[in-house]
Amino acid sequence: MSEPERDETPETEPEGEEVPRNPFDNPLFLPVLLFGLALWFGYDGWINQDPKMLEHLAFNRYGFGFLVVAFVWSAIRARAELRAAAEAKKTQ
Repeated sequence: MSEPERDETPETEPEGEEVPRNPFDNPLFLPVLLFGLALWFGYDGWINQDPKMLEHLAFNRYGFGFLVVAFVWSAIRARAELRAAAEAKKTQ
């Protein structure tokens, strides 16, 4: 005997119930993470005077610049995503 074929589509939630959101799905997660990393790299690149860290000075300074650019880019995208979600919520 063969097993009956199952529909491979995921089950939908009953109308009116929202699925709990994962914190990593928040549009602001990546910008906050990148901002924290940029602060860390900036501290190690310009403020920290530990002789062990001076070996990695160029890496920290370039990393800081890259992370600041990535932060700004992701913050702009997150803001646009939040605005789109707010507009979609208004139209419902």
